[in-house]
Amino acid sequence: MRASAIIRSYNEAKHIGRLMIGLREQDVVEPFEIVLVDSGSTDGTPEIASALGARVIHIDKREFTFGRALNIGCREATGEILVFVSAHVYPTRTSWLSDLLAPFDDERVVLSYGKQRGNAVNKFSEHQIFARWFPEEAAFPQRGYFCNNANCAVRRASWEDLPYDEALPGLEDLAWAKEMQRRGGWLAYAPSADIVHVHDETWAAIRNRYRREAMAMKQIDEHARFSMWDFATLFIKNCAADYREAMKNGVLAAEFLSIGLFRWNQFFGTYLGYHGAEELSLELRRRFYFPNTKPFDRTETEGSGAVIEYEKLEQ
Repeated sequence: MRASAIIRSYNEAKHIGRLMIGLREQDVVEPFEIVLVDSGSTDGTPEIASALGARVIHIDKREFTFGRALNIGCREATGEILVFVSAHVYPTRTSWLSDLLAPFDDERVVLSYGKQRGNAVNKFSEHQIFARWFPEEAAFPQRGYFCNNANCAVRRASWEDLPYDEALPGLEDLAWAKEMQRRGGWLAYAPSADIVHVHDETWAAIRNRYRREAMAMKQIDEHARFSMWDFATLFIKNCAADYREAMKNGVLAAEFLSIGLFRWNQFFGTYLGYHGAEELSLELRRRFYFPNTKPFDRTETEGSGAVIEYEKLEQ
């Protein structure tokens, strides 16, 4: 089963090297190609990726959407399975790819996605979100249409039947999965295919991310709503849950302000997305798609296969 890895990137020089090393260290027998779709990086990201074996496709940042970049990468790739990884993630183990591909042995499976965890730079509340979104228990087939293209694979034939929606400002993965599931395709969650997903965002970037995703959800689900009451109640409930977890871990004092700021920006951004403009202006596109990034650190999560020792390999 030949797989192509497709990476969307913009100014990810601090992260792309580690991802490329992680892809190279996978224990699959057949080599797989790596296609990097870069939307105008100026920090050397394409050069780093190319030197480490990626085939780089350049696109105009003014034309970027998540769905369009994926479709371009999928058209350029040759594998029967298309593997999507964000440029600021890295697999923790050598069995990541084989675990992600395993569900495709069943011909009914059209999509498989793996577990995500943060590292030392991720906000405390985002660690809680990752734990909720990506549990330890596998789902095969999965009942709902949740998935995430930061660590995901789809069957090429299924993508050819239904390319990604290029008009959505985000959540193109959920829109695709929802429609494919409606058509009878199976989705699989493989927690052993785990990656570290680095998010070191400003508060404004967090707010913009959730605003953009809320704008997309309005288009995906016509029944989706988010009122001021939802904003208030979800902010209070999630802060309370995070504070309890922080207390259990002995970090309440250190994380108290961060928790409140994260949850405020998460739900305020969501509220703005549901009640703001329907279309993306050029200014919104710039803010939504091209945020500033910061350095990252490493972490480890549980899973099968040997742990990839990045610090040794990066020397």
